[in-house]
Amino acid sequence: MAWSALHLLSLLWAVAGTGTQIRSSCSVPSAQQPLVNSLQVLMESSVTSSAFPNPSVLIAMNLAGAYNLEAQKLLTYQLMASDTNDLTIGQLALTIMALTSSCRDTGNDILLLQNQMENWAPSGANAEASSFYGPGLAILALCQKNPETTLPIAARFAKSLLTNLSPFNTDTGAIATLALTCMYNKIPVGSDQGYRNLFGQVLKSIVEDISMRIQDNGVIGNIYSTGLAMQALSVTPEQPNEEWDCKNTMDTMLQEIKQGKFHNPMSIAQILPSLKGKTYLDVPHVICSPDQEVQPTLPNYPSPVPTSPSNITVIYTINNQLRGVELLFNVTIDVSVKSGSVLLVVLQEAQRRSPMFKFETTMTSWGLVVSSINDIAENVNHKTYWQFLSGQTPLNEGVADYIPFNQEHITANFTQY
Repeated sequence: MAWSALHLLSLLWAVAGTGTQIRSSCSVPSAQQPLVNSLQVLMESSVTSSAFPNPSVLIAMNLAGAYNLEAQKLLTYQLMASDTNDLTIGQLALTIMALTSSCRDTGNDILLLQNQMENWAPSGANAEASSFYGPGLAILALCQKNPETTLPIAARFAKSLLTNLSPFNTDTGAIATLALTCMYNKIPVGSDQGYRNLFGQVLKSIVEDISMRIQDNGVIGNIYSTGLAMQALSVTPEQPNEEWDCKNTMDTMLQEIKQGKFHNPMSIAQILPSLKGKTYLDVPHVICSPDQEVQPTLPNYPSPVPTSPSNITVIYTINNQLRGVELLFNVTIDVSVKSGSVLLVVLQEAQRRSPMFKFETTMTSWGLVVSSINDIAENVNHKTYWQFLSGQTPLNEGVADYIPFNQEHITANFTQY
């Protein structure tokens, strides 16, 4: 099951119709710019004719200013050719914002999204917080195109957030903040003051919730949700009671990048706009021009001396104890792989050694997601999925990105949300 993720830098709130502006204390130091440039080059290199067309990557590319114009064009054409009728509300919203950032017409897609949101309703007062993520993206995309017609839809969305009893995750709170900030900034002249009061009330509540997730080192939620949270805290008109130290967050994120924590294209797409001083609210203000490609300045690191990797042992458990599922099991195997191998290699070796560990994957914008193990598949209707844990801690990275350590106990747990 794919969860979303990350964005942004400290910006001053601007009036409707203008872009965001960076607070100098949150800017990337000039000495660190090559590090950020290399991150963007890595993200752009993921765009190929055979790769999953990721709208978040195109948004980040356009907000930052693309280095590889051929990759930019390819991804734009891939998204234009995609069948929007097969997309979820969130995917459709991201596609609209991506094509908007490429100065492409999205008229028919906007009508489709508006119709879907007019018929949208939360599943109940205890609706899972993540179920508001896609609709939040939809409000943001619609707001940027036609805030006046979006006003009643956004008001219904805001009231649903007020009555929802489930705790928010950081990503959902950040997207909701961006969406309602867009609406707050673009309330048409002459509209009922109640709209501004409603959006302000919800923003205050969500922003306080986000601020309570700020750790001492500045990370908000986890490192992969921090980008979106930075974006939200930078532009909201309702600031948290306790002032956010954006420089502390920025310094920590740059250290995480230097340590190689951001190599998945989606994770880069979530953090890159903030590193470049942009937010999703800047999407309508991207200027498209046939400029020459700019060659980025990249960091000059010494080449590492190659060494022969040693083997490590990973303890791998697959577990299904959900009632109502036909096959219950809890099986553990010790798997030997080369040091530095990603978790996917562990799963492949376990599958090679025992048919019980057979698994299937699905490609998403975040990369490969394990959708089935031992013939037990995730089910959206039953709200079930395979969750991977290190010990008792859920992994923040996917199986194609996470690198296990020696004697680490990895559990794939079939669970319900």
